[in-house]
Amino acid sequence: MDFLRYAEQSAALLNADLHDVDALQAHLADRPWLSEQATDRDCMLLRKLQRELRPVFEASEAGDTTGVVAGLNELMARHPVSPRITDHDGTLHVHVASRGASVAELLVGEALLGLMTLVCDLGPSRLGVCAAAPCTQVYVDTSPNKSRRYCSERCSSRANVAAYRARQKAVATL
Repeated sequence: MDFLRYAEQSAALLNADLHDVDALQAHLADRPWLSEQATDRDCMLLRKLQRELRPVFEASEAGDTTGVVAGLNELMARHPVSPRITDHDGTLHVHVASRGASVAELLVGEALLGLMTLVCDLGPSRLGVCAAAPCTQVYVDTSPNKSRRYCSERCSSRANVAAYRARQKAVATL
C-alpha cells in the first residue's frame, strides 16, 4: 500500500468535479474496475467528503496543526476505515476496505488513511491550497524542503509570468 499515493489521490479527489456518475467515472479512468461500479450515491457521498475534507487542507495552509489533526480525527471517526491484509494477487498487501465496499467507501478510506499517514510521517504542514489566484485547488507537498506553493506546473507558470510582468511594468513606470 502506497500511503503517499493515497494522500495525493485525496487531493485529486478534492479537486475533482463529481457532479454525476460520468464525472466520477472520468476521475476513475485509471481504475476501470472501480469506474464501472460508480453510482449516483457514490457521487453524493464523495461531494460531501469534499466539503468536509477541504477545511483540513485550509488548516494546514494556515499553519493550524490542531485544526489538521482534529479535522482528520473527526473524519476518521465519521468514516471508520477497516484495513485488511490480502494476498489475492500472490503478494501480501493492505486494502483499506473490505470486499463489497462501495466506490465511495473505498475512496474515502484511501484518502483518510493516506492523509493520516502523511501527516504523521511528514507533518501536518504538507497539505496546501494553491497560491495562484484565482485557483482554489489543493495539493499534497512531497517536496524535500516543503516548498510547494501551487497545485500544478500550469498555476506555477501562470503566477511566475504574472509576477514577471508586474516587475516589468513597475520598472517601466520609473
